[in-house]
Amino acid sequence: MKTHARLYASFTTLLGPALLGGLVAAAPAHAGGVSAGTLIENTANASFDDAGGPRNIASNTVTVRVDELLDVTLASLDPGPVTVRPGTAVLTFELTNTGNGPEAFRLTANPAVAGNDFDTTLQSIAIDSNANGTYDAGVDQILAGPETTPVLAADARLTVFVLVAVPQNVADAKRSDVALAAAAVTGSGTAGTVFADAGAGGGDAIVGMTGAQATARGTLASAVASVQLVKSVVLRDPFGGTSAVPGTVATFTIEARVSGSGTVRNLNVTDAIPTGTTYAPGTLKLDGTSLTDAADSDAGTATNASGIAVGLGDIAAGTNRSITFDVTID
Repeated sequence: MKTHARLYASFTTLLGPALLGGLVAAAPAHAGGVSAGTLIENTANASFDDAGGPRNIASNTVTVRVDELLDVTLASLDPGPVTVRPGTAVLTFELTNTGNGPEAFRLTANPAVAGNDFDTTLQSIAIDSNANGTYDAGVDQILAGPETTPVLAADARLTVFVLVAVPQNVADAKRSDVALAAAAVTGSGTAGTVFADAGAGGGDAIVGMTGAQATARGTLASAVASVQLVKSVVLRDPFGGTSAVPGTVATFTIEARVSGSGTVRNLNVTDAIPTGTTYAPGTLKLDGTSLTDAADSDAGTATNASGIAVGLGDIAAGTNRSITFDVTID
């Protein structure tokens, strides 16, 4: 390996002005220029008159093999921070081979970026096998370590997924970055570094302006909802007061308060009928609306033996729900 300041424009200087009109074996231009391994050939011609009349002569043919330029870009495809809760989260990136030849790239993910509010744990790196832009477990290929992409043609793009585990104790409204790095398998480093005979078609591989490596970041934003239950009681005794005596009706209120910035799933509230009391049939209510005591299509059930149960479903943070029911002191 060596480093030099070769410029591909020097091909023109080498071959002379005739090159501009005498290219053969032309290949389509890529982000990195003419395809690696392409042979650029040129033969000069001259015409003149001598004693024998008009004549034409040709020079020797000069052939230049185009070396492979190693370049890559990497970008996050997520439109903004990915909202997460404890568990698995997926970040999406796009890798592009901006060199002029086929190349594979080694991937490295760092979930513990300096300045994070919380750190995640790397689970795996996968590639978008079905090219639908969405991670599909069991379909998209999980890369084995060292995580390396398939060989990509010049200008080819690949969607990459980074799967991380969000800790169970993550607080609400915190942020965390995950960095993904890519480097050409053939080699990377200072622009102009040469890997002799390592390029496509038997030529050299030369590090391009990106250093044949790139880094991109994706961001996670925690949205964790928490639930607080606040229970209160109002007493109405048989004498119009608030004493707790036999015959007193106790109205219990259970307030479910959901805070944070996420959503809680399948929230269910239960409460046993206190010993020494009897449930007052037909008094179960949700947010002031009566519920039947039977197990039917509404959200609640109530019996003296099993107590009350109310299914609240999915509740967004910032929502309060109120459950009330009556019992009579025996």
